[in-house]
Amino acid sequence: MAEESHDRKPLLSKKIDKFFTGLADAWNFVRRFFQEVFLPPYEFKEVIHQCYRIGVESLPLISLTGFIVGIVFTNQSRPSLSEFGATSWLPSLISIAVVRAMGPLVTALIAAGKVGSSIGAEIGSMKVTEQIDAMEVSATNPFKFLVVTRVLATTFMIPILVLYTDFVALIGSFINVNANELVSLSTFFVQVFESITFLDITSSILKSLVFGFTIGVVGCYKGYHSSKGTEGVGRAANSAVVISMFLIFIEELLSLQIVNAIRAM
Repeated sequence: MAEESHDRKPLLSKKIDKFFTGLADAWNFVRRFFQEVFLPPYEFKEVIHQCYRIGVESLPLISLTGFIVGIVFTNQSRPSLSEFGATSWLPSLISIAVVRAMGPLVTALIAAGKVGSSIGAEIGSMKVTEQIDAMEVSATNPFKFLVVTRVLATTFMIPILVLYTDFVALIGSFINVNANELVSLSTFFVQVFESITFLDITSSILKSLVFGFTIGVVGCYKGYHSSKGTEGVGRAANSAVVISMFLIFIEELLSLQIVNAIRAM
């Protein structure tokens, strides 16, 4: 028993050391990003290319998901409101839920799965095949070309995708409400915009920026530090998704507390 407890202590110590070493590496990675982003050369073409890949290529999945979210949430909310004879409040309820929470969260989670894994796998494969080392030898800054461009692209595109998801979800909700309550399009959107405040839109965009930055940084970090061949590439892609989603939920919780505190003022 004494030998087992003695063996566990070094193992636990190694895990703790690995955890804090990883935090230090992540902090240095983020700090290097903010140093590199303001220094020339500026890879505008690569940023635009990554914006296209992250934004335009994600539209089919985002469109389908947002449309389904709008319909499903409307169907789920109707029975509760009908008990109080308040189905006329459906547009207001849906708009508040979608703009404040569901739109940003659903979009960020989908992007974490699609974009985060893609970034982690792409950079990870370049790392294990020594393409990054070849870029350094050819006098190209791989960090700026691979990391800075992708983080900027995710930070810019996720808020745009969130606004698009909000719109598609509201269209899905309108189709459902129109089919059941015979509410016109103008009446539906009048109630929608009456329920949304400037704080709702601002907080949604700001936390979307944070979500996008998180997805880009985590995906690039895991890919940039991958190893052990193809196994490491798969592990980088998987951990990029898991860590991104975990951090997104934490950021959603913190942003909710901050916004509620502002509303209470």
